[in-house]
Amino acid sequence: MQVNWRHIHAARNSYAVLYAACEKENFTLNPVDTSVDDITCYSLNSLNAARYRTEIAAADCLTIAGGPHATACPQNVAEYTDYVIVGEGEFTLPRLLLDIRNGGDGKIPGVMTGGWYQPADTSVRLDAYPAFSDMKGYVEISRGCPFSCGYCQTPRIFGHCMRHRSVDAIARYANRHEQARFVSPNAFAYGSDGIHPRWEKVERLLKACRNQIFLGTFPSEVRPEFVCPESLSLVDRYCSNTKLHFGAQSGSDAVLTRLGRGHTVADVLSALDHCHDFSFEPVVDFIVGIPFESDHDQRKTLELIRTVARRGTVHVHRFISLPGTPLADLPARRLLPETEKICGNLALTGKLTGSWTDPEIRFLRHPSNDIP
Repeated sequence: MQVNWRHIHAARNSYAVLYAACEKENFTLNPVDTSVDDITCYSLNSLNAARYRTEIAAADCLTIAGGPHATACPQNVAEYTDYVIVGEGEFTLPRLLLDIRNGGDGKIPGVMTGGWYQPADTSVRLDAYPAFSDMKGYVEISRGCPFSCGYCQTPRIFGHCMRHRSVDAIARYANRHEQARFVSPNAFAYGSDGIHPRWEKVERLLKACRNQIFLGTFPSEVRPEFVCPESLSLVDRYCSNTKLHFGAQSGSDAVLTRLGRGHTVADVLSALDHCHDFSFEPVVDFIVGIPFESDHDQRKTLELIRTVARRGTVHVHRFISLPGTPLADLPARRLLPETEKICGNLALTGKLTGSWTDPEIRFLRHPSNDIP
């Protein structure tokens, strides 16, 4: 039985993870550029799903779809694919493939098929699965997020309880690269509950990696309230990065509260000061066009964007309503003329990146689509 993986650039790290998980059960995910017999697997996000719907529906083979969009909208995806993996795939995908190979109907926990669905009966313990094998990717060190940001799918897919890969396992895979780069919803939360940092565990991780380490940059961004002398002294001592990437999202405390971000504008300003003290260049994320922000809120965000631009780099993207989130189906708010003007001027000077007009660029051309 040949199992294929549809090459989708934005899902390259998912491919590395699931390739290794399936390899444990003697399945090789063969990369393809279209659906091919016997089985073709797809990982879909909420912007590229429509692009592949016709291809999947017309496939002359069994099709399996997973990823954030399939998890958020399983009934919709089940209309055009044979099997939908809802949630984490490391355990469910090999289990489904084994069932199909043995003549089963694929009705196993974590899979929706033919109108049948039963929730997954397990969650993934990261140490139980390789970070990658022949298909190399970044090392995922943590999964889950205790916060409930209204625009974010992460806690809805992976839960609110943080799970961590062990230091020994991380070091074993990280040291296979010339550079160690990690995947985490908040790299400074490693070893903790995601709210109360455990700096001794972060230091133990950094000490265990013998190669060039990058922590607090893509794809291991951090939260602003975790940017402090303790965290930056660790990065300064053990890491090679000269930039620190964290999310502000808005310059309005009212918006941050309603989003459920769990930090304030003051935390962002404090993080900027700490970066300056340790000579790190801040790279700060913002969302513009949040549905419920007022003109005053948007101008407060512009004020903070200008403050960041004087000290570092701003990354701005237009709000996207993602299924499965509290802000699903809400349209982005219009941008004020000064928002477009200021963002454009800063982009021309190299102080701002991202897309504040076309939200799809966030997914289709974001650096997260590239794995070295």
